[in-house]
Amino acid sequence: MPTFDKTHPALNTALIKRGYESLTPVQNAVLDPALSGQDMLVSAQTGSGKTVAFGLACAETLLGKEKRFERKSKPLALVIAPTRELALQVQRELEWLYAESGASVISCVGGMDARTERRALEKGAHIVVGTPGRLRDHIERGAFDTSALRAVVLDEADEMLDMGFRDELEYILETTPENRRTLLFSATVPKAIAKLAERYQSNAMRVTTKEEQKQHVDIEYQALSIAPNDRENAIVNVLRYHEAQNAIIFCGTRTAVNLMKSRLTNRGFSVVAISGELSQAERSNALQSLRDGRANVCVATDVAARGIDLPGLGLVIHADLPQNKDTMLHRSGRTGRAGSKGISALMVPHNWRSRAERLLKNAKIDAKWIKPPSIEDITRRDQERFLAHPALVEPPRADEKEAAANLLESYGAEQIATALLRMHNSQKPAPEELLDFVPSKHEKQKKSRDEFNGGAWISLSVGRNEDATPRWIVPLLCGKGHLKGDDIGAIRIQERVTYIELSAECTQKFFKHVADGSTLEKNIIVSRLDEPPELQKGGRIDRSNRPNRKGDKKPYGDKKKPYGDKKPHGKKPWDDKPKDGEGFKKKKHKGNRDNAPWADKPKGDKPKSDKPPYQGKPKSAKHHSDKPKGERFKKDGAPLGKKKPKTFKGKKKG
Repeated sequence: MPTFDKTHPALNTALIKRGYESLTPVQNAVLDPALSGQDMLVSAQTGSGKTVAFGLACAETLLGKEKRFERKSKPLALVIAPTRELALQVQRELEWLYAESGASVISCVGGMDARTERRALEKGAHIVVGTPGRLRDHIERGAFDTSALRAVVLDEADEMLDMGFRDELEYILETTPENRRTLLFSATVPKAIAKLAERYQSNAMRVTTKEEQKQHVDIEYQALSIAPNDRENAIVNVLRYHEAQNAIIFCGTRTAVNLMKSRLTNRGFSVVAISGELSQAERSNALQSLRDGRANVCVATDVAARGIDLPGLGLVIHADLPQNKDTMLHRSGRTGRAGSKGISALMVPHNWRSRAERLLKNAKIDAKWIKPPSIEDITRRDQERFLAHPALVEPPRADEKEAAANLLESYGAEQIATALLRMHNSQKPAPEELLDFVPSKHEKQKKSRDEFNGGAWISLSVGRNEDATPRWIVPLLCGKGHLKGDDIGAIRIQERVTYIELSAECTQKFFKHVADGSTLEKNIIVSRLDEPPELQKGGRIDRSNRPNRKGDKKPYGDKKKPYGDKKPHGKKPWDDKPKDGEGFKKKKHKGNRDNAPWADKPKGDKPKSDKPPYQGKPKSAKHHSDKPKGERFKKDGAPLGKKKPKTFKGKKKG
């Protein structure tokens, strides 16, 4: 029977009952005798046992040499977590860890009945676990007395700061005793966490495990190159290929979560969704359905990246790329927990590969770049799982031998084996056919001209008159005909038609998905040509009559410029032309104005007059200048600003 010498005796028994054979590196690190009673800033990988670690570290501070707690009184320990799921998970972990010590562990989280929580606080508790907002509310209302706290733990402190809980954390910590013990646990330690530790901890000891410096060995990272419009089909095939007991798919928005859930449900998967728009009861029911096996796929936003600890969660799929390396690590940390193996699959559209590579590099992750599983890969994997099924290995019982003999006599071995395969695969969602289109700079290979020999030419009923361009035509053909970018050869855009060359190996596949004479979109008809189109020598297009798109007119039409491509130096062509008296072109002259070309012109052709230009014109009858100076701005004889007495034009009262 294993023994844990460094742990408190009250917790040693709980670890043995739980099945612990050894402690994780972070749990051993916090139990170092040199750290006894010290404040700590601990960083370790997600899923490395941090919850049990701070539970073990606080035992000496809370119990001392006693084996059991005294009767319920004011709370002795406070654990603050960023999300409801994580807080409830911490509560469950501490309940079994402190079960032998008689500790009372309660939770105070948003979304739950606050009145029930207040009654629990009034009755007394030893350990309180909660979220920042709800804890502050209880403190402000006087329901939570923090004066007797001996230890405060901030779990996932970096996430709480990212979520905007700085004010709540500072308020809560200000109300706690100064001689408390403060433990900060976080997967990463950015500058904001370091500043928070410096302000609210006293001579904190930095604890770092070796596993933090290297990639999580229990998680296999995969980056799957997919076509941009093939993400959902690729996710379906990844789920079918691995068939994990539980899997979680992370999306960037709530809308994407709802859409992904409906698509997977329609394909036959048992799916639940978790996002911020759901109530706490709905989120708890979704997680419970995953734990008891009623569902095996969870679609969630990043709000679920922290705090979800599901049994058998062997697969994490990033449907949308994480925003940063921390999100990537915390998403992936849902699998590979407590020594179990897991897979983190990153869906990467080919046009986002550079961004994905930077993300993996910043997170210090060495991912394996692969293609998503095909139908053939999934079929092969299903057969392997079927052959490894325990029912094929166990010997038949006596009551089964007679029924087996009757089946063999009635149908034969081959028919029975076929029926077993059909029954085994009938309840599973069908895999999807994926687009073989990955034109990334790392995987795209240019075809030589020899590979287009024996190919085919097709025509599209669209040309320059509708602004057809290769940038628009290539994605259209690849999406409709399931082609690669390098399956398309020459593209010849004419006035009303476009000719396209296809390689020999993809011609049959293209016409399998697109029938000859069918309509692609917007009344664009595709037709197969019996022979290459007749074009000018070299395959060039005659653009002599093509209008100028910018609306600029050529100064010489289709004729060549009189002076060639370059302008002649020295004398200009118009210098010999006669000039009239005013000059052909105005030039800038420096020096005396008398030397200018217009110096000989008579000046002052029009005589000046002393009268203003408006003198002599008849004035209107109401022109104010006819009035004396003091009365110019009077209206009807009344000074401006004084109102006339109003007259009542209605019926008189009485």
